[in-house]
Amino acid sequence: MPDHPPEERFVASDGFDLYPGPRVLFGPGRVDRLGGLVREFGGTHALLCTDEGVKAAGHAERAVASLVAAGVTATVWDDVRPNPSTADVDRGVAIAEDAGVDFLIGFGGGSSMDAAKGVNLVLSGGGPANKYWGVGKAEGDLLPSIGVPTTSGTGSEGQSFALISDAETGAKMACGDRRIAFKAAVLDPELTLSMPRSVSVATGIDAIAHAVETHVTKPRSAVSGLFARRAWGLLAHSFPLVLDHPDDVDARGSMLLGSYFAGCAIENSMLGATHALANPITARFGSTHGEVIGALLPHVIRFNADPSGPPGLRALYAELAADIGLEVGDARGPERLADHLAALFARAENPTRVTEFGVTPERFAELSEDAVGQWTANFNPRTLQVADAESIYAVAS
Repeated sequence: MPDHPPEERFVASDGFDLYPGPRVLFGPGRVDRLGGLVREFGGTHALLCTDEGVKAAGHAERAVASLVAAGVTATVWDDVRPNPSTADVDRGVAIAEDAGVDFLIGFGGGSSMDAAKGVNLVLSGGGPANKYWGVGKAEGDLLPSIGVPTTSGTGSEGQSFALISDAETGAKMACGDRRIAFKAAVLDPELTLSMPRSVSVATGIDAIAHAVETHVTKPRSAVSGLFARRAWGLLAHSFPLVLDHPDDVDARGSMLLGSYFAGCAIENSMLGATHALANPITARFGSTHGEVIGALLPHVIRFNADPSGPPGLRALYAELAADIGLEVGDARGPERLADHLAALFARAENPTRVTEFGVTPERFAELSEDAVGQWTANFNPRTLQVADAESIYAVAS
């Protein structure tokens, strides 16, 4: 019999350790099943961690109605702030303890989902939240939880990490433990229709960067690549549609599912230099994370794909270029991919230079020292030195 085509083969030596993610409910109107899902997992009193924007859009009210209809008592914490800090987590813990909840729901963007995970860590193992910085440090019996994203960006619903900022130092702490992963994720594209254009752009760019970075990181595997590649296909084709037709539920659904798949890819292969370079800017200048990511990603692709870089890396970027119809092969694929993304983000009216966030050349050295010390820098496929970081900031200015 003839051999299978190469693309249908799996190389056994490319073994993997897979974390496939939570149970997923996807589709319009799925948020109305939230209460029944909580009951399935044994919950009787849930803390809904959300923010004022989600509340104003009426989404929180819809979630509470589903919970109440299923006989679940609902306590609402509706002032979760962007980039939640240890102080925010402490506020959430106090609310949860006073109410006596037995279930947690992260309902909103990545901040609300991160806050729910942070509350779970401290509620079960005690404070301070700083002690959970790192991997595998959860203590005690954690509460079951569900993630319900209302943006298409972080993919936090598919990850076992909470990003929490230290309220005193501003350091962004990645607190990871498999036990804080959500039991289920509810992906309802109707919840994303209310996003302002600026939020759709910033979160969409972040999700695209997750797909691109996870496809090339050092820990990538054949299976994490499947998540990354599928995420990239959905996001790259749907992002322009959302820009032009924000009420297109199918396009919104593709963005939401792509964001989730990218989150699963992060869970299995981590991120790289784009996020390492962006974090110091967002921390020092209060910039929007996704906007900074968009200004940096094309330049990081060019840095990683330099011919002096790791072998095979250009081919990986070329795969992504081919997926969107840029049939240029390994020779020009990375550059064409970077150019395409730069043009796409400019079309979305995203800032294209780091100077637009207030960054000046005098700050490059300071930012670069911080960038190479970021956790995600360790997973970049090409080693990121301080001089490299300064060079990327310079060309992105």
